[in-house]
Amino acid sequence: MTTGRLVFKATLVIAFFSLLARLLGFFRDVVIAHLYGASAATDAYLVAFTIPNLLLAIVTGALATVVVPVFAEYAAAGRREEGWRVFNWVFNLLTLALLLTLLLSLPLAPWLVLLVAPGLPPETMRLAVELTRIMLPILLFFGWANYFTGLLNANQIFGLPAASVAVNNLVIIASALSLGRVFGIRGLAWGTVLGMVAAALIQLPALRRVGFFWRPEINWRHPGVKKVFALLVPVAVGVSINQAYVIIDRILASGMAEGSISALNFANKLVQLPIGLFILALGTAVFPTLTHRAAEGQHEEVARLLDRALRFNLLLTLPAAVGLMVLRYPIVSFLFERGAFDARATSMTAAALLCYAVGMVGYAANILLTRGFYALHDTKTPVKLTLVTVLVNLVLSLVLMHPLKHAGLALANSLAAWVNTFLLYYFLARRLPALRKIKAWSSFALRSLLACALLALAAWVIYRFVGGIAPAGFWGEALSLGSAIVGGVALYALSLYLLRFEEWYFFLRLGSELCRVRLLNRNL
Repeated sequence: MTTGRLVFKATLVIAFFSLLARLLGFFRDVVIAHLYGASAATDAYLVAFTIPNLLLAIVTGALATVVVPVFAEYAAAGRREEGWRVFNWVFNLLTLALLLTLLLSLPLAPWLVLLVAPGLPPETMRLAVELTRIMLPILLFFGWANYFTGLLNANQIFGLPAASVAVNNLVIIASALSLGRVFGIRGLAWGTVLGMVAAALIQLPALRRVGFFWRPEINWRHPGVKKVFALLVPVAVGVSINQAYVIIDRILASGMAEGSISALNFANKLVQLPIGLFILALGTAVFPTLTHRAAEGQHEEVARLLDRALRFNLLLTLPAAVGLMVLRYPIVSFLFERGAFDARATSMTAAALLCYAVGMVGYAANILLTRGFYALHDTKTPVKLTLVTVLVNLVLSLVLMHPLKHAGLALANSLAAWVNTFLLYYFLARRLPALRKIKAWSSFALRSLLACALLALAAWVIYRFVGGIAPAGFWGEALSLGSAIVGGVALYALSLYLLRFEEWYFFLRLGSELCRVRLLNRNL
């Protein structure tokens, strides 16, 4: 089987579990919206969750990325046992660092909340501090979960790490419906911690099977450990700079109308669904292959894989973005408008959704382009470019927040994401000249836009028509939305065929191969 098919099959595995995780994540958000709405309590919970999440993203998110290329080097050299010893030492150092951070953060919780959301009312501020102290143990367990995910991905195991996210969401949902009803928003906070514990523990059996054994020892002077942390520092700096988007949004939105933070959160979750389902899955699956090809000096193959991934990105995320723009109000209303989530919250969330969707293709492309740099062991260039785009985001946020309120923050994020996309592509093409030599994008992009225009027209017409004849209520709205989505996707797929996208034929060939394999297995 070719490299492209191997990557695509791995993507399908990740996409399946990502779909399960994202669906559960949406149900989690629906439950939270139903119980608490876009309220001060929800704002406090989101601010409290932001603090450990920011600290984690800086270290463990970066560490999970660094693990893959370093472990690939040990595997390629036939030194897997030494590699496992190195990553056991790194794990122990990580655990000590997370425990120290946890202990230091507990007394500093009031100042951390003030840093992230200085505009919160005093009562909401006090609640956010209390919830922060409840959820700070997430640092340890989510840190472990991210590290385990990196190790498993380095060993070409993708399903279980993706499934761990689904388990996390399932535990949070169960806790919200049980502990949340008894203890309110505090019960949800405790459930969030339990979800992270489950996400870490579920990956342990697979780690044992691939060769990881924990030993209570540390050798921070080993060259492998030094290399991990040498690569980690610029990636961690880049991730921390990238998290400035979140900090800027939280700080500016905390001084706006009640529910602004919640509206931005719910809208962002909708935009992240297709990105997490398709592009994050594709990026995770292609990354180990990119690192192996780069380590072997096959830079033209790296460029070819990246170009193919970017084309799939456009074909998958552009129609999703257009669909979210056209159907933003009915989607938000159908998913969230019940219980404490009222029509005002729907209007606020839909406005933010429109603006976030503008940058959806850019958000997704940045995931793939950044992995291209990391595969080449270049962790510094993305940091520098991210710093530029964060400054662009800050300026745009200050300009747009007054006329557009919280939606201006979302639009600033989207425009900054596009700036980052063009910068990343330009500098990556300088490292990979073959990326520029691949056939031009102009025809591909124009045909994609035409197909998406037909999708938008079909989705809107079908929604209006079916909505006019469907019965009122939940099932009528479900029928209207479902018909619009299915009809739009069907016309989009037909457009890809008529416009002769070669990716369409790739899907058909892969599907027929998978069907033949399944039939053969049944006959055996």
